[in-house]
Amino acid sequence: MTDLTNLTLAEARDGLAKGDYTSVELTEAHLKSMEAHRNLNAYITETPEKAIEMAKASDAKRAKGEAGKMEGLPIAIKDLFCTEGVQTTAASHILEGFKPEYESTVTRNLFDNGAVMLGKANLDEFAMGSSNTSSYYGNVINPWKGKDGKDLVPGGSSGGSAAAVAANMALAATGTDTGGSIRQPASYCGIVGLKPTYGRCSRWGIVAFASSLDQAGPMTKTVRDAAIMLGSMAGHDAKDSTSAPMAVPDFEAALTGDIRGMKIGIPKEYRVDGMPEEISKLWDDGVAMLRYAGAEVVDVSLPHTKYALGTYYIVAPAEASSNLARYDGLRYGQRVMDEGDSLDDMYMKSRAAGFGKEVQRRIMIGTYVLSAGYYDAYYNKALKVRRRIYEDFANAFGSVDTILAPTAPSAAFAIGENEGDPVKMYLNDVFTVPASLAGLPGLSLPTGLSSEGLPLGLQLIGKPFDEETVLRVGGVLESAANFTAKPSGLEG
Repeated sequence: MTDLTNLTLAEARDGLAKGDYTSVELTEAHLKSMEAHRNLNAYITETPEKAIEMAKASDAKRAKGEAGKMEGLPIAIKDLFCTEGVQTTAASHILEGFKPEYESTVTRNLFDNGAVMLGKANLDEFAMGSSNTSSYYGNVINPWKGKDGKDLVPGGSSGGSAAAVAANMALAATGTDTGGSIRQPASYCGIVGLKPTYGRCSRWGIVAFASSLDQAGPMTKTVRDAAIMLGSMAGHDAKDSTSAPMAVPDFEAALTGDIRGMKIGIPKEYRVDGMPEEISKLWDDGVAMLRYAGAEVVDVSLPHTKYALGTYYIVAPAEASSNLARYDGLRYGQRVMDEGDSLDDMYMKSRAAGFGKEVQRRIMIGTYVLSAGYYDAYYNKALKVRRRIYEDFANAFGSVDTILAPTAPSAAFAIGENEGDPVKMYLNDVFTVPASLAGLPGLSLPTGLSSEGLPLGLQLIGKPFDEETVLRVGGVLESAANFTAKPSGLEG
């Protein structure tokens, strides 16, 4: 029998339907892979007993002819999604041991459609980071390795999800994207990552970072897999006031393979100073592939792009400062309380011990820009610029169907390489942040290799709630690029 962990989500689905193997067999194969590749630290909490129990229930449902869209398919869940009775930490010490008594809407949708949970995937603490090195539970290691043999970051914040999929420790995984946290790790690990339109997937039950930016999405091996999984994740949720009351299309049906006559925008502002030649070539090659497939390539302008990164690092920390105020050692998680201390001391000591350095840094930035003396100068101005960024995209989409750009300014870098320079780390999000600020769907897929043999990704940005077009163009680009390289750093 073919190694079941090498299958795509679509292949595994079809094999289960034909009776080639059971969900239990499929799940057991992935549990063995998880055990073999624990050195990557992709999971915070493994749930093998629960996975086998869910797989058995899934096989029973299939035998009755009641199979759902994700029936029997084992996946990883980013440890930002609350899972009933299973530890949910957001990779932070302050939430260690927290077991929710409720299920997030996205995971409930997936489980109702038959998905099997293998475990909770590692991430940057509270999803704050671009490298997955800020987790209280340790670094995630990218399954790819450079020519020098150094361990590489998997990207962040959804680095555990990306590494698990790339290393065949899960057929697919959930991720969340605030400023690029699905797309950038997808690029670094050589997989597909889709950030849907803001509001397409419910945020209820997802530990909040920045409420006006956070969006759940699938991380998969192929574009078709992303379409399948998004169809089970998405949907209106009355418990989330930002959830869009829109029907969920058949995303897989959008993969027609035909983009003749479509117009693809190329934003001139994304050709930033100092862009590596290999990134520029990757982009040019992507343009050539889409033109060969019959699309028309159109130059577009997004003039406020240069302000996007600064805007994001005002808006996101401001919202984080507000959201994380609830973690005070009293209502959630860890508490530090020495005899004789005051309530204020308990708050300060609990937060100091519970939050890591990057989270503390962003809380301080957010508190500063929201303070009375700086609210108008920073936060209010950032909101106005954010509106201009959205208007730039709206104007561009008046003449094009989707926009093609690089996902990240480089391939994965070595663990620890940028740790001493937060600003340099933040620059990894330069190409992904604009679409996040505008709330637009973005799809990253691997289309080539760097000079060191590491995966590089391109992203497609679409109109609001037009994931279908993004997926259609992505499917054609994926076929043309024919990316078949596999991670070189796996052990076992």
